[in-house]
Amino acid sequence: MNTEATATAEQTRSVLNSLAAVLDGIRDEQTDDPTPCTDYTVADLRSHVVGWATAFGEGFGDPEGQAPDASSIAVEGSGAEQVRAAGDAIVAGIEGGGAERELKLADGMAMPGGMALAMTLWEYQVHGWDLAKATGQDWVPADQSLESSITFADQMLTPDFQGEGKPFGPRVDVADDAPALDRLVAMSGRDPEWSPGA
Repeated sequence: MNTEATATAEQTRSVLNSLAAVLDGIRDEQTDDPTPCTDYTVADLRSHVVGWATAFGEGFGDPEGQAPDASSIAVEGSGAEQVRAAGDAIVAGIEGGGAERELKLADGMAMPGGMALAMTLWEYQVHGWDLAKATGQDWVPADQSLESSITFADQMLTPDFQGEGKPFGPRVDVADDAPALDRLVAMSGRDPEWSPGA
């Protein structure tokens, strides 16, 4: 068993459980509000995180590594139970060898399972912050998870992926000794000082 991947999967489940609490805390009147992820409202981002978490969970557990189409997965209620279930599925899938095989996405793209797992941890720490910021909730992932994702994101966010008109906005400057969460979201193209009314 890949103990490093298992530890990352457990960290991912912890982040998804925290995200589930944020989803439960979204009020109906907030669903059309903006988020730091500029292309998404709160409702849009909720659909995105529920769909992709579920798809990753199923993909890691599939013997062929095939994930379903995330856009076809509807949010049930707040989406919290789906996200919690996805965390459990990710851990079970990784324990069953999901990090050792490719993860295949519905659009035909594929990536090594270990890379996909690290990407999932990074994505959900940032999107959890997006939703918490947009809805006035707390978001405090463990420092170990944040530092792991900072290292991963720094390697992944090449100029091909980051900048105007690209999947990630340009990096935001923060102090080298800024809190780990601020450094991670800034690296991912978010302003740590973002607020809904800004």
